[in-house]
Amino acid sequence: MNILVAPQKGDYRVLFLDNLKVVAVGIAEVEKTPRGYRPGRYRVRWGGRQQFRHTPSKELVVSLRKGSVYLSGKDEAFEGFLKDFQIPYTITNVCRICLMEDRVTPLSRKNSVLYTTGERICFECGKRELRRELATMGKVGKGALGHLEELLSSLRDVGKVLASVGPEKARISQALYDRLEAHPVQKTQALVELPLPRGFVDASGVEKLMPVQQMAVDAGLLHGKHLLIVSATASGKTFIGEMAGLKNFMEGRGHCLFLVPLVALAVQKYQRFEERYGKIAGVGLLVGQARINIPENRPAGDRNIRAPLVVGTYEGVDHFIRTGGTLPPIGTVVIDEVQMLTDPDRGHRLDGLIARLKYLYPGAQFLYLSATIGVPKVLAKKLGATLVRYDDRPVPLERYLLFIENKQKIPTIKRLCTQEYSRVSSKGFHGQSIVFTNSRARTHVIADALGPGYAAYHAGLTSQEKREIEAKFLSGKIKAVVTTAALGAGVDFPASQVIFDSLAMGISWLSVQEFGQMSGRAGRPDFHDLGKVVVLAEPGASYSRTSGITEEEVAMKLLRGEMEEVAPDHDLEQSSEEYVANAVVCRGKLADLEKINASMVGTMEPVLDVLVDKGLVKREDGRVALSPLARVMAEHFIGVERLLEVRELARKMEDPLDIVAELACADAERRKEKEKEKKRTKR
Repeated sequence: MNILVAPQKGDYRVLFLDNLKVVAVGIAEVEKTPRGYRPGRYRVRWGGRQQFRHTPSKELVVSLRKGSVYLSGKDEAFEGFLKDFQIPYTITNVCRICLMEDRVTPLSRKNSVLYTTGERICFECGKRELRRELATMGKVGKGALGHLEELLSSLRDVGKVLASVGPEKARISQALYDRLEAHPVQKTQALVELPLPRGFVDASGVEKLMPVQQMAVDAGLLHGKHLLIVSATASGKTFIGEMAGLKNFMEGRGHCLFLVPLVALAVQKYQRFEERYGKIAGVGLLVGQARINIPENRPAGDRNIRAPLVVGTYEGVDHFIRTGGTLPPIGTVVIDEVQMLTDPDRGHRLDGLIARLKYLYPGAQFLYLSATIGVPKVLAKKLGATLVRYDDRPVPLERYLLFIENKQKIPTIKRLCTQEYSRVSSKGFHGQSIVFTNSRARTHVIADALGPGYAAYHAGLTSQEKREIEAKFLSGKIKAVVTTAALGAGVDFPASQVIFDSLAMGISWLSVQEFGQMSGRAGRPDFHDLGKVVVLAEPGASYSRTSGITEEEVAMKLLRGEMEEVAPDHDLEQSSEEYVANAVVCRGKLADLEKINASMVGTMEPVLDVLVDKGLVKREDGRVALSPLARVMAEHFIGVERLLEVRELARKMEDPLDIVAELACADAERRKEKEKEKKRTKR
């Protein structure tokens, strides 16, 4: 029989083992006498008994002589006793925490972890101690706990893993989740080697293609092919559109329409294009009107829709054509951030806009750009485009996951931004950060708490305020911008670090696609050597009472998640809005209307009978005649349900503000019901 002796406070625990299973436990004392160390009081508990039985100390000596003796560590008294009685022994390394529960686990490098006390314990005890530490923070979801246990298995250090939970106590490097490496340098063509107009080549300022640009050229970009380009942020997608758009215009095939989701992004593109190509081709800007028409809210740009290169927002261009406006002959249509097709609120409008533009300009070349698309092969087929996919990044990206309480978030953000700004890249630029949070109010809370050198940036600012912040960021005068997740697809700041203060947009969790798009903002090849993404997840936190999962669980879902196929289902409200907009564009020709509807990526609800029944449209000899109210639907981006709701409220209320307030309350109730339905579906 094997016998393991472990020192305790003032005595020794003696474990009798049969193949590492404890069959009996003894408690022994050793006394120093003039003749040396001798056994003193001795008690033993056999089998499953609860009581210890006092036993003559000579029985301890007999047992030790019969068995193989192991000591859990060096001990002068017990070693002296064994030597005096000529009992051989071996020093062995076992888990101390297991011994406290009468278990024996021999330790090796493979099955042990470093504990916070500096000693090594077994992996299972390491997991239990980790859970005990996490319990002090409240609820921690299974996904987060699983990640931390995997991290423990990898790092073999409880202290390092706990750095993810208490980042103020350790270096952030200990909270590294994973690293996405940069692509190797590939051989690409020089611009002068391509069939591009010399004026464009000179104006572009580009000498050689980037890898994804070379792939697009090889796929037929300069020969009019429709392409879906999927590659990381800052990999050169925009220039693909510039090459095709300016080539087609300069060779007489029509103007170029470059579409983006946000006004801020449209203004940035306009200014960049005007600076580069203003002398060889005029640049125009087509965006929606601000609700408050004051100089500060007016985008800085020439609203010349007949310019050779027009940059517009989806809704700005869509409103123009929905109201019967006509653009000059278009030779190239570039849809930037085409993953917006999956947006629950705006996706149907982008889907309808693409279909309407295809109908109006059947000879144009269509280019779709995105950094994040789920199952892109399927979407490319639906769009009638060739897929160009480039998965490598231009700079490496490190992703970090920190589990912290909400009160720790702002101090942690400040520390991370300060550290990042202190680093200067090999290109000579300070590290700067984008901090994403879930609301406009929160952007100001964070920016104000961080102090000078930080700025809140969101859609509620005037155009002038946004331009000033953009200029300061580009000149390196501010360390970070704090912005909303709603601007994640359009914020075009050259940041080296992206920090997630929250993982929600309003009260709804981010999708894997949105998270990927926002994360991709970290690291620019012309500015940085490395990109960083830091996720600050609060265990147990949620932004909606009806949400069934918590922030740390969402963090794991986003970091590990796969994007879903782009296959939206447009409901009655969305389908009716797009139907009347399509009817405006084709002047009600039923055959053409069906053609436009069929070319949409998403699935439309059958709405014609509903519109006829409500008196909004009439069938007339192969045509659909729109009533004035149906044209209001198209012009104001509303569907049949909202229109009827407004009409009913207008009969009861005279003050428009009362109607708006009632609509807002009804919308809030509908959102609550949707959240409840989502929760029921998940169950």
